[in-house]
Amino acid sequence: MTNPQKNHVLRPAPRPARLPRCPTGIQGLDEITGGGLPRGRPTLVCGGAGCGKTLLAAEFLVRGAVQFDEPGVLMAFEETEPELNANVASLGFDLAGLVRRKKILVDYVHIEPGEIQESGDYDLEGLFVRINHAIDTIGAKRVVLDTLEALFSGLRNEAILRAELCRLFRWLKDKGVTAVITAERGREQLTRHGLEEYVSDCVILLDHRVNDQIATRHLRVVKYRGAMHGTNEFPFLIGETGISVLPITSLSLNHQVSTERIATGIPRLDAMLGGRGFFRGSSVLLTGTPGTGKTIISANFAHAAARRGERVLFFSFEESPNQIIRNLHSIGLRLEPLVKRGLLRFHSARPSLYGLEMHLATMFKEIAEFKPHVVIVDPITSLMDSGTDSECKGMVTRLIDYLKGGQVTTLFTSLTQGGHALQQSEAAMSSLMDSWILLQDYEGNGERNRVLYVLKARGMAHSNQIREFLISDRGIDVVDAYIGPSGVLTGSARAAQHSLEKAAVLASQQEAAQLEREVERKRAALERQISGLRADHETEAVELRRIAEQVGTRTFVLGTERAASGRLRQADIKVATGRRGHVRAEKLPA
Repeated sequence: MTNPQKNHVLRPAPRPARLPRCPTGIQGLDEITGGGLPRGRPTLVCGGAGCGKTLLAAEFLVRGAVQFDEPGVLMAFEETEPELNANVASLGFDLAGLVRRKKILVDYVHIEPGEIQESGDYDLEGLFVRINHAIDTIGAKRVVLDTLEALFSGLRNEAILRAELCRLFRWLKDKGVTAVITAERGREQLTRHGLEEYVSDCVILLDHRVNDQIATRHLRVVKYRGAMHGTNEFPFLIGETGISVLPITSLSLNHQVSTERIATGIPRLDAMLGGRGFFRGSSVLLTGTPGTGKTIISANFAHAAARRGERVLFFSFEESPNQIIRNLHSIGLRLEPLVKRGLLRFHSARPSLYGLEMHLATMFKEIAEFKPHVVIVDPITSLMDSGTDSECKGMVTRLIDYLKGGQVTTLFTSLTQGGHALQQSEAAMSSLMDSWILLQDYEGNGERNRVLYVLKARGMAHSNQIREFLISDRGIDVVDAYIGPSGVLTGSARAAQHSLEKAAVLASQQEAAQLEREVERKRAALERQISGLRADHETEAVELRRIAEQVGTRTFVLGTERAASGRLRQADIKVATGRRGHVRAEKLPA
């Protein structure tokens, strides 16, 4: 018998339909909400005074009309139309122009609490008629009500207030418009009435807080029915181009990378990095204690990039541009021509001037305007006092991701405080960096000298040796530090050791030269001795040949004389007759 359960095939459940979104066009907010606010539903934006509720709602309308061709209605209960036009113009939006082109309709409803009397049944039917007329007039897809407190400020009957609030939100939803309603924050709940957050499909909480005399704004999506969304608290800022929310959790690691390498301006440092420098678009961290030369190395990097024709943006949080330029004259570095040619731009500001978000907004604005190839932040640790460690790391993360997205090479300098571990950078920034160079003061023999080494360089071969670098009126010179049995020697100790080694080499050379001269002397003496022996040999050989010639001459003469004498004494010759009649003379024996 067949078991029906064995033949049962599990099929994946169909994916639920995605809730329609209405994009806000606000940088970062659409990332947090997964595409925008719920389309055709009301969204509540609540917060205290000065947190940006009205500006966020107005930007939602303006960007909807400009970017998505969705007309909108702004019904205000506190600010008049001229006041709204002026306030929104601070974000760079022409609200009045959109009104003239019938893209946006602004309706100011004046409500005086003292003129309201609760008698009989109270409802918002008149408001519904007014909103409906405005929607139909321009075919609005978006509606903003700013703010609920002004609308219900004269009501004291809690039951009527709650009933009309629910009716208002239901009417907006039935109308099918995407609505943003602003409300003031209550003491123990999100809003003063404590009901709006329950009848809204989406609730966004804005906060404007002050820590250590520095103000920051934060945004959090408290509620979003039927959709996933970021639930963390994210800093946001209000700049000249609108509101921007750049949450860390929305940043994706999908940057383009380059294999191109760019020089640092210090040849020996390039040699330590495989001979070719850093990767283009990478992030570099340069840490060190005060006076180790961080700004000087950064300026050399900027100078080298500008001389290649690349634009360099230099953010300084400790020195003014004129002071940096003047100080670099001491090492023979001239930056004024590069500034005049538009290849180098400085931006200097005190860290306490703004909060972290405003500093980040200012940097983004400068980067977008100048479009640099290289950015230098000197030092990034000056901004760390403007927020907590997590906020500072978040700011650095957003900046790095923004720059990597544009293939911009970034050099951060970090000040290591005395008493801290030299390899412990502020706010654990080192994990975000592609390369890390450490500068250190090395003390010994009554002096302090600078050393440099590469802690990490992702994707490239690099030196693991400690190098001493010297700062003089000729610039920076990276030299090999002496490493021996007694450790690393720098400065005068290195020079003294170098002199000792040079003297030892010279002594060895002198000893070798002396030995070579002695060998040469012996060789010359030997050659002279050999020459003498050869001369003696030649003399004796000549004498021997002479004697041999004399002996031969004497023998010949003697033979000749004997023959002649024999002929004179014929008696000594025996005449013999051969068998055939030949006569043979023979010498008789004596």
